[in-house]
Amino acid sequence: MVRAGQSSEKAALIYQHSDEERQRDVAAGLDDMVRAERAKHHIDKSAHHKAKPTGS
Repeated sequence: MVRAGQSSEKAALIYQHSDEERQRDVAAGLDDMVRAERAKHHIDKSAHHKAKPTGS
């Protein structure tokens, strides 16, 4: 229901398909989220590796 952009279960049952444009929008949104998370983790790891060692 959410992926198809429908606001109610009744609408979802009536319109059980979604168009290609909506599918592309959903895929692009997921891609953006994955890329943002990967970038965030890459930055975190880079900062960790650049930290000066402590101790001996």
